[in-house]
Amino acid sequence: MSQSDRLRLALAQLNPTVGDVAYNLARAREARAQAQMLGADVVMFSELFLSAYPPDDLVLKPAFQDACRQACEALARETGDGGPAVLIGLPWAEDGKLYNAYALLDEGRIASVRFKVDLPNYGVFDEKRVFVPGSMPGPVVVRGFRVGIPICEDIWGPDPAECIFETGGEVLLVPNGSPYRRGVVNERLNVAVARVAETGLPLVYLNQVGGQDELVFEGASFALNGDGSLAAQLPAFREAIELVTLTRGDAGIVIGSDSRAVIEEGDEADYAACMLGLRDYVEKNRFPGVVLGLSGGIDSALCAAMAVDALGSERVHGVMLPYRFTSEESLGDAARCAEALGLRYDILPIATAVEGMEVALAPLFAGRPRDTTEENIQSRVRGTILMSISNKFGPMVVTTGNKSEMSVGYATLYGDMNGGFNPVKDLYKTEVYRLAALRNRWKPVGALGPDGIVVPPTIITKAPTAELRENQTDQDSLPPYDVLDDILEGLIEHELRVSDIVARGHDLETVRKVERLLYIAEYKRRQAAPGVKVTVKSFGRDRRYPITNRFRDNGATAHKTDAAIAPKAGTAQNIDV
Repeated sequence: MSQSDRLRLALAQLNPTVGDVAYNLARAREARAQAQMLGADVVMFSELFLSAYPPDDLVLKPAFQDACRQACEALARETGDGGPAVLIGLPWAEDGKLYNAYALLDEGRIASVRFKVDLPNYGVFDEKRVFVPGSMPGPVVVRGFRVGIPICEDIWGPDPAECIFETGGEVLLVPNGSPYRRGVVNERLNVAVARVAETGLPLVYLNQVGGQDELVFEGASFALNGDGSLAAQLPAFREAIELVTLTRGDAGIVIGSDSRAVIEEGDEADYAACMLGLRDYVEKNRFPGVVLGLSGGIDSALCAAMAVDALGSERVHGVMLPYRFTSEESLGDAARCAEALGLRYDILPIATAVEGMEVALAPLFAGRPRDTTEENIQSRVRGTILMSISNKFGPMVVTTGNKSEMSVGYATLYGDMNGGFNPVKDLYKTEVYRLAALRNRWKPVGALGPDGIVVPPTIITKAPTAELRENQTDQDSLPPYDVLDDILEGLIEHELRVSDIVARGHDLETVRKVERLLYIAEYKRRQAAPGVKVTVKSFGRDRRYPITNRFRDNGATAHKTDAAIAPKAGTAQNIDV
């Protein structure tokens, strides 16, 4: 077998930073040097690596486009040293149009460029806003191999891969910026298998890793042979540079590799995503650490564990902010949690501040009974204290509200909603409990926290309460969380009718109440901190509901259209009046 029938490809599954073109270029140079040491002929990077993904509207700035092109040209010149060729993504301006591009750099020049064809415009994706679609891609020649480069979304439909096959492509190299959500690893694999089955071509799927605002990219890159068998599997939630070998024979190209990483699944993957998302948000925004209120409840305990796992205990500050409704049980649970995690822990009573606010408001509130207004003063005092610590010493405030609470508005604006980032924002309350129990028996790879029990079992077993009044529990005004969360998942993730959720065994009035609470809390969610996306539909980029919204589902079953007055078939878009 001649050398021309073998291509050694280094897969650089790395964590770039949006906007830091110099850093991303430096990482590309380091990876190329490492690939050369591994004996690679080519090193492959993820989608839009030089800008990092997603750049959003930043990519519209000509100065940013120039910075990315200059970095690409600098890297291209360096390939004149006889080392590995480079496959790398960047925004590409040409003839007044902006493309999501992927470039081949070899022999000291930009040898070829391919443009993304299918621009996603759903869920968290908004590429049609900033990019122009490219033409159907033919293969490029990479060190004697005819390589097809469908970019990310291009393999979620059959046409680009079919075009590559029909124009002589021998292998599909797919750069991606595909964010984590539950079940997406299997979805990607099924899509890739479908393209392999249709074309008979082997496929390499390379994904970005790392956090970018609400999104986490878990990597989990892989390769498939032409028969659909798994040829390589890179790890999830951490960087890796792995070598795969493409060997051309009579039956086509076969991919060989020793990479067989075990991928986190289910709750373990969710926890790893939340940990990585928090770590990268803190690191990439250059906070020295984090501070959070440690109340003795489940949400703050899990957030504290995630923070210590992400950053190390020396960079996490927990503050207990007790008032007269704070129980001895909560004081003890918070202290035990802080001790188990090894973080700095302070107790700052808030009575003076709360009562001072009440004194200031007394002339206006005279003659009116106490209600949630006074309860919210407690929350706002706590939020103000945490933000003051942040302002004075620099750590970012971690806010700890779960998806159940954020859905129904059980959170206080300018109070417990204060903060820069929320690692559990997309976890329902029942999932928070599940992940806390998981962390007590398992620790993710790369976690900096201690082994063993870090969330005291008494926190997991006690009834949830905000402790804003005597003997308060969450279930005073909400259905049990297993009921609430199932209703919310139907309303949010699946956009179900009220009648469909009732058909699943729920009470009609309960479902209607939850729907109403969901709608009227939209204004709060618009002001909430960003947080890690783990479900199919998170609050933020995924779900864009109006704040002013008078619609309510009355619980009726699906409407049946009146065939007697319906337009004739084929005329619905061309009705004469």
